[in-house]
Amino acid sequence: MDLTNPLIYGVPCFIALILLEITYSHTHGDEDLYVWKDLMASGAMGIGSAILGPLIKLTVLIVVFNFAYELFNPMVDGVRMNIMGYKSFGYEWYIFLLCQLADDFTYYWFHRANHEIRVLWAAHIVHHSSDHFNLGTAIRNGWFTLLYKPFFYMWMPAVGFPVEVVIFALAIESFWQFQLHSKYVPKMGWIEKIFNTHTMHQVHHSQNVEYLDKNHGGFLNIFDKIFGTWKELDDDIEVKFGVIHAPESYNPIVILTHEYKDIWNDMKKSPKIWHKLMYIFGPPGWSHDGSTMTVRQQQRLFKKQKTQNPEVAFERPN
Repeated sequence: MDLTNPLIYGVPCFIALILLEITYSHTHGDEDLYVWKDLMASGAMGIGSAILGPLIKLTVLIVVFNFAYELFNPMVDGVRMNIMGYKSFGYEWYIFLLCQLADDFTYYWFHRANHEIRVLWAAHIVHHSSDHFNLGTAIRNGWFTLLYKPFFYMWMPAVGFPVEVVIFALAIESFWQFQLHSKYVPKMGWIEKIFNTHTMHQVHHSQNVEYLDKNHGGFLNIFDKIFGTWKELDDDIEVKFGVIHAPESYNPIVILTHEYKDIWNDMKKSPKIWHKLMYIFGPPGWSHDGSTMTVRQQQRLFKKQKTQNPEVAFERPN
């Protein structure tokens, strides 16, 4: 079955929606929503992803997915059979729904890993590096994530989902994630109980201590709720977007690479191999001497201080 990748239509739609949001912000007294240098930096990285994406997908994504599909779903008497003994999936409508659900489960763990493993965070921090939450930020994507993302998803063709159905699900996921980056969509009642929404994604892009590493879901929030990472937006908390250690630059190369430089500098702080490995593969903020703290350590300290001295403003340790 030949399926057209919906992302073919993505670029003009993304540009149109960004222009619409810019226009709306300027006509409704919210001129600070976009900073032109910030938007240009995001645009440059978005263009880079659009150029590199097809090249990398041809050499990584398609190769990896096809390899997994062919290896685990060989032809037996003219029928594609999974090695676990059942017939590989076809193109029925419910297979598309199952594949989309599998995609959302995979996206949750892929996204969560990007926040909890520092070398992956070095690639993903690009997306969080702007202190503005808008549709322009949605296209600010790290180029290096394209190299390892397919390996998180290769289990899907391995269990029998056709490669083109998996790629279609990935495209739908990308569309949903793009439109989440707008603060103009309010809470939506019962929809909030099922789907990952715009206000939940504001939480995800916040650097407020209580919001760090929350809401990793794709289009559903069920996996955040199951695995303890869901957090509702509190209207009484002033949200501060961005990251704790921002690159403080509009240069796309600096934005793309600054965290790798920080990892290298941290590795030189200790001669022990274990410490060096932890600076690479441990959680962001980990330090061998306690000079910086992980998200979980910060949140425990934050919770303790709020219990003991709720009137005192929390002072970030990192």
